[in-house]
Amino acid sequence: MRELIEIRWHGRGGQGAKTAALLLADVAFNIGKHVQGFPEYGPERMGAPITAYNRISDNEIRVHSNIYDPDFVVVVDETLLEIVDVTNGLKEDGAILVNTSKPKEEIIPHLKGYKGKLYTIDARKVSMEALGKYFPNMPMLAAIVKISEVMDTDRFMDEMEASLKHKFAKKPEVLEGNMKALWMALEEVK
Repeated sequence: MRELIEIRWHGRGGQGAKTAALLLADVAFNIGKHVQGFPEYGPERMGAPITAYNRISDNEIRVHSNIYDPDFVVVVDETLLEIVDVTNGLKEDGAILVNTSKPKEEIIPHLKGYKGKLYTIDARKVSMEALGKYFPNMPMLAAIVKISEVMDTDRFMDEMEASLKHKFAKKPEVLEGNMKALWMALEEVK
């Protein structure tokens, strides 16, 4: 792992990008990493573009600002490719992850000349199959953990299960669906 990994999330209010960033920070903290996880938004409403951030390191993090040159970018809603420059500052030795059912060849023209790695996952398909509803954040969370190698995926899954068991103690059906979505995403990301 790099000394410091920075991830920028782009989504719309209500899609869970903020929740995913905070869950990633919690899991990384639980395995002994130094972390930051925070959103950036104003008075946006449901459906408005939002940005969230993660910093993860084995060492103390002394930077306290937004992330301007991320190693990884997660695009939870592909329609944002048309209205937000999601590749702004993205390091070419990093990667971008886009939630889409389209082939990579159809996404590349929307990346403003970005030459780094592009990964895709159909988080809608995964979410609908695992949960019966469209919640893209869990598949996107598992996919970025796999792509970034910010932590071992087995350790991530163990920590996520423990976290979700605690959070949804009175709703075990939610735990099962979310865990299924995470496992499926690890296999589906391309």
